[in-house]
Amino acid sequence: MTARARLRLPAWTATLTWKSAVFITVMCCALAALLGALVHVSVSRQTEDDFRERALARLTTASRAYEAGDPLPRATGIDPEDLPDELRALALKGERGTMAGEYRDRPTMWAAGPADGRALAVRVDYSTGSEIIDGLDRSIMGSSVLAIGATLLVGAFAVTRVTRRLHLTAQVARRISAGDLDARVDDPRTKVPGRPQDEVATVSGALDTMASSLQRKLQTEQRFTADVAHELRTPLTGLSAAAELLPEGRPSELVRDRVKAMRGLTEDLLEISRLDARNETVDLAMHDLVPLARGVVRASGTVTEVRVVRDAMVETDRRRLERVLGNLVANAHRHGSPPVVLTVDGPVVTVRDHGAGYPEYLLASGPQRFRTESGGKGHGLGLTIAAGQSEVIGAELVFGNAPDGGAEERLTLPEYVRFTGP
Repeated sequence: MTARARLRLPAWTATLTWKSAVFITVMCCALAALLGALVHVSVSRQTEDDFRERALARLTTASRAYEAGDPLPRATGIDPEDLPDELRALALKGERGTMAGEYRDRPTMWAAGPADGRALAVRVDYSTGSEIIDGLDRSIMGSSVLAIGATLLVGAFAVTRVTRRLHLTAQVARRISAGDLDARVDDPRTKVPGRPQDEVATVSGALDTMASSLQRKLQTEQRFTADVAHELRTPLTGLSAAAELLPEGRPSELVRDRVKAMRGLTEDLLEISRLDARNETVDLAMHDLVPLARGVVRASGTVTEVRVVRDAMVETDRRRLERVLGNLVANAHRHGSPPVVLTVDGPVVTVRDHGAGYPEYLLASGPQRFRTESGGKGHGLGLTIAAGQSEVIGAELVFGNAPDGGAEERLTLPEYVRFTGP
């Protein structure tokens, strides 16, 4: 199986769902508070007005009885002690008025008027009106809480459906960026003709269209690369055979060398086309890493120092791992400066030279095929193949520059089972 990049779903933190839920809650609370205040003010004013009219009506009756010399009605008196001072002063000025207050710790609506230089006052029990207002406030509070809770649940449910679709779209986008060009959102809302599409469906459809277009273009490029490499094989084979028939000499050596380079380039193109197609299979087995690394250095025919910090038994595809290490060693000698050192530290293999190091574009974006710098220096296909084969075997290949100069590649193999001493 081809090793794939592992994808992780986004962490459930302060997402759009919670932000929307908070916004809905705040708006519901503000609306409930506004409506509750309006209802409270309206009902309180109406209730107070009713009790004020009742108190004034009793005051009129009491004034008539006082002027006629008849006994005053119940809950009526001249200058009672509990009469509010403001209302007493108003009556002494010859005016009538009402005021909510208390009588023996009970809510009371007072009404007072002038009576021979004194204050004639009546009181009406206001407990019923106070209870009505308190009950109304409790009802408003309870209904507001229920309404906020219901609105919050409905709003959160509606927003969650949208955010779930957005998370799916984002996940598919990550899969596409990781190389899975078959990934699609397939939003059913985009497949019904004449059905109105919301913004999420529009984004999902655009992402699917982009992925299909990108896949077609990449497949066309892959087929072109593979076709070119296959077509070059036949004339290069004939050219190689013809070169062998040339008489010995410097011109013949140059022709054979160029033919060999062309054949190597053709094989590299074929290998890249297979890596781009992502249909490679791996042959996993257990291998000692140090002997494998030393064998790669011997096969390269270069002067490369092998340092062992810790040996490791790794499960990998031997042929592909040798290809990766061989390309890294060859690139270090071709584009760097000696000494070249290959270090094995457990499952981590580092190849380092002492040249000018990697350019910024390679450190930022990885190796690019056939890119050449202004000075005529480039990196060909070796590093591209090394990066592709590393991904196939599930290893992590990181390109960097050493602090004291020189390029450095760190290959971390995915699994190992034991360590042994150097």
